[in-house]
Amino acid sequence: MSYKVMIKDKYDVTSLVETISLRDSLDQVAYQASIRLAVSSTVGLPTIAPGMDIRISGIPFAQKNFHPLLPGVIWEVESSNSGTKRLSMTVYDRMIYLEKSEDEYLLPKDQTASQRLKKYATDWKITLGKVPDTKEKLGKAVYRSQTIFSMVFADLKETSKSGGAMYHPRMTSNGLELFELGSNSEVHILDHLIDLTQMRTLEGAVTKVKIVAAAEAGSGQEVPSKVRAVEAKGTEELGTLQKLMEDDQVKTAAAAKKLAKSYLTGVQQTFTVTAPDINTIRAGDAVMLKGMKLLVTAVSHDLGNPGTMTLDLATVEAVKRRFYLE
Repeated sequence: MSYKVMIKDKYDVTSLVETISLRDSLDQVAYQASIRLAVSSTVGLPTIAPGMDIRISGIPFAQKNFHPLLPGVIWEVESSNSGTKRLSMTVYDRMIYLEKSEDEYLLPKDQTASQRLKKYATDWKITLGKVPDTKEKLGKAVYRSQTIFSMVFADLKETSKSGGAMYHPRMTSNGLELFELGSNSEVHILDHLIDLTQMRTLEGAVTKVKIVAAAEAGSGQEVPSKVRAVEAKGTEELGTLQKLMEDDQVKTAAAAKKLAKSYLTGVQQTFTVTAPDINTIRAGDAVMLKGMKLLVTAVSHDLGNPGTMTLDLATVEAVKRRFYLE
C-alpha cells in the first residue's frame, strides 16, 4: 500500500480500506478525508466513533518513506450492512474546530495578521508551527459572534488588500501554520496528464475599477462618494465592466490606486487537470502546467496503487481576486 491509516496511533486499519480520498481547497477550512472500510466481525477493533484521533500517511512522489498527509479527527461515522459491514468516515484536520467555534474580539489597529493569529492560538490553546511575519499593519477590528476561522481569514484578506502576500492557514503535524501561497519548495511539473480542461470566460471580468471613500457616519446629508482612484484597462476590446469598491481599509491614494489595479482582469482562464497522484500537493501550492506557473485552488486525491488527483488551477492574479479581494 502507498498509504497507511492509523486510529488513535494504535489501530492500523489500512488493510480494511476500500476507498480513500482527500480534498483541500482555498475556500474550505479544514483538509477533509472520506474513508470507507469493509469491517470483518473478527477484526479486533474498538468501536470507531467521532472524536477519535486518526492519521493518514502516504509515500510522497519519488520517495520511499511514509509522510503524514492528514493528522486529524473522525468527525462522522456511518455504518451499513448488506452482507458485509461497511463504515464510512468523514475526517477533518483540526482546523475544523476553528470553523465550528465562535467568539468575539476587539483588536487594536497596527497589529499584523501573524500577531493576531498568535493571540487566537494563545486563547484557544492551539499549538503553532511556522508562522511567518505577515508585515502589513491592520486596522482596528471588531469581530462579533463569528467563527475563529472567519476572523483569521479576514485578517489575511486585509493583509493581501493592503499590498501584502497571500497566506492560507494549514494544520500540520507541527501545529497551525501560515503558508504563503506558491511558496512550496518543490514545484511539480504536470506532464503525464490523464485529462485537461481549459475554461475561458468573460464572467468575472473587470475592465474598470472605481475606489470610493467609506461613507461618513452622521454627516446629516447625502453627498456623492469621494472617488479615491479610477483605473481602466481593456474597455475597448471587452467593453466596460465596472466594479465599484468602498474603501474602508486602504487609507492612502497610492494604496487605493494599487488596489484598483489589482481588480482589473480580462478574460478569465482556469484549468482542471486529472493526473497520476502526487499526494503531497495542497491547495495554495504552485505547479507548472505547459510552461505556466499556476496555483492550486482545489485538489482531490484518490489514494491507491496507482492513485489519481484532480486539480483546479488558476493564475496568481485570479486567485487574489477571487479569494482575497472579494
